[in-house]
Amino acid sequence: MIKTVIFDLDGTLLNTLQDLAEATNFALAKFNYPPRTVDEVRTFVGNGVRKLIERAVPQGCENVDECLQIFKENYSKNMYNHTKPYDSIIEILKEMHNDNLKIAVVSNKFDAAVKELCEIYFKNLVDIAIGQADDVPKKPAPDGVFKAMKYLGAVADSSIYVGDSDVDVQTAENAKLKCIGVTWGFRSKEFLKGADFIVDNPREILKIIRSL
Repeated sequence: MIKTVIFDLDGTLLNTLQDLAEATNFALAKFNYPPRTVDEVRTFVGNGVRKLIERAVPQGCENVDECLQIFKENYSKNMYNHTKPYDSIIEILKEMHNDNLKIAVVSNKFDAAVKELCEIYFKNLVDIAIGQADDVPKKPAPDGVFKAMKYLGAVADSSIYVGDSDVDVQTAENAKLKCIGVTWGFRSKEFLKGADFIVDNPREILKIIRSL
């Protein structure tokens, strides 16, 4: 029986892509770098915001740190402009809550943004939210997942991980958890190879969890 569900955030629970793209281009414009399309930014995300900026700036750029800082400042002020939960996400989280499931979010987005987004969009539905920080190595390292599980008193046999990318599949594998890959996020189905389950609709997550 599953008792704990650990979610990725961007591309899994929240569609954050437009706000990420706008903050990226705001930072790039400060240095007169060419803008990136939303589809380009889609391919850049998943490995943390520093990697996003490293991929977005022109090759050989030496001011990644300055660009990253500008991105973070702008994104922190504008991360609600277009961001919203995917269809049915709030409903299934409420049903999980009613089923007495523990819910965690583990993301490669910087920790302050992860906590704030979860507080705004999923207040009282997420038991713990963990983002990238100096003491939490980025996914696919399993450290964030283990930290969430420890906080919740969870064990691997009764926990499952849900995400939208190859990074998430690798994270689940490294944490020795079953994995549900979702197809509505930032990566195509090909990137979900290795997941135990692949779903096209959030309600399928609940069906799988209730069947295990």
